[in-house]
Amino acid sequence: MRDDELLTVTEVMARLRLGRSTVYDLIRTRRLPSVTIGRCRRIPASALGDFIAEQMERAA
Repeated sequence: MRDDELLTVTEVMARLRLGRSTVYDLIRTRRLPSVTIGRCRRIPASALGDFIAEQMERAA
């Protein structure tokens, strides 16, 4: 996963093994940063990595 890569919501769903509404809820609550390009929502791979690291710290 490249840090400058932009992921679709579907790709994030697959990587986190979460449903669409859960991923959009993370975006809506700003726990998972995203950008909108036209009508498309994209999540920077680095933001996903940061989110996962934060969750791992909380679990420890």
